[in-house]
This record gives sequence, structure tokens and C-alpha cells, in this order.
Amino acid sequence: MSAIKELTKGLFKENPTFRVVLGMCPTLAVTTLAANGLGMGLSTTAVLVASNAVISLLRKFIPDKIRIPSFIVIAATFVTMVDMLLNAYAPELHSQLGIFIPLIVVNCIILGRAEAFASKNPVIPSILDGLGMGLGFTLSLTVLGSIREILAAGTIFGRSIMGTGFEPFAIFGSPAGGFLALGLLMALVNMIFKKFRLE
Repeated sequence: MSAIKELTKGLFKENPTFRVVLGMCPTLAVTTLAANGLGMGLSTTAVLVASNAVISLLRKFIPDKIRIPSFIVIAATFVTMVDMLLNAYAPELHSQLGIFIPLIVVNCIILGRAEAFASKNPVIPSILDGLGMGLGFTLSLTVLGSIREILAAGTIFGRSIMGTGFEPFAIFGSPAGGFLALGLLMALVNMIFKKFRLE
């Protein structure tokens, strides 16, 4: 039961975007398309799972004085690997995500989970925590990207779904539209949690 709790808390109760409000920079910057949200979310998930596992394995060997720099070096190693893999196998997505892939290193989700969970818990729960938080981040970025893409272009994952008579809401393709869509989604999620007493 504890394993299921660790895996699902990031999806709903402690969703990094809608509930804990972490990682806002990539959330607003890359979610103009559903594919970008999915790609950024999965990249972050890979780094989160791998860094949580390594930090948990080394937690008893890392001195307190160099804890945060050590976490950053570990995360940077995995971010570099993800960046190179995306550049090699998904160059278009790599180009779309741009600087936000290297910036995963300092994403609050990565360092927050390293400090709050992986540095204090065994490997398997740390991996499950990273996977759950990463999938929650992926879900929220993909949903936000899908809504913005549908409203701004009438497409989802590049495929037209609104027909030729659709008048796009161009604002949702802009940074202001990102703030608006994110705010409305956060309000909806929090209203659902309050109404159904899911706290």
C-alpha cells in the first residue's frame, strides 16, 4: 500500500504543477504544444527517477556541508544524458524545448524531491517518489499544452481536430495565455479537491 501511495501522490494530492506549484518556468514556457509538454515532462521524469535513485544510494556518504552541490552534480549528469539523447533521437523536440532541457538541473522539483525525500529514504521508495512526481508533472504539462494547442491552433499533437471554420484564440499561444490557462486549471483542480474533500 505504501508503494502505491508513493507512486500516486505526485499524480494528484501533491501534483507538482497544480497543487505544489513547482517548476513554473518550463510549465509556462514549453506548453504551447501538447507534444512539447509531453516531451518536457518525460525528460524531467527520467532525470527525477535516476537522480532520486543515485541520491538515495549515496545518502549516507554525502556530507551535509556539500549536500546541495552534490545533488546538483548528480542531476546535471542525468540532464546531460537526456539532452544528448534528445538531440540524437528527437532533434525537432530538442530544438523546440531549447534551453529548458539544460535548466532541468535547477528545477525545483528535482532538488525538492532530492532534499525532501531521496536523501532520507531507501532506493525503491525514492524511485517510486520520483516516478510519481515525474508522471504528475508530465500529466499536468501535457494537459496544459493540449488545452493551449487546441484553443490557439485547433490541433492536438499537430493534428487538426476543430475543422476549417474554427477561429483560433491566438492569446493561448502567447505567454499571457499560458498564465491564463494555468490559472484556470489550478482553480479547477483545487475546486475539485475542496468539493470532494480530497485533501
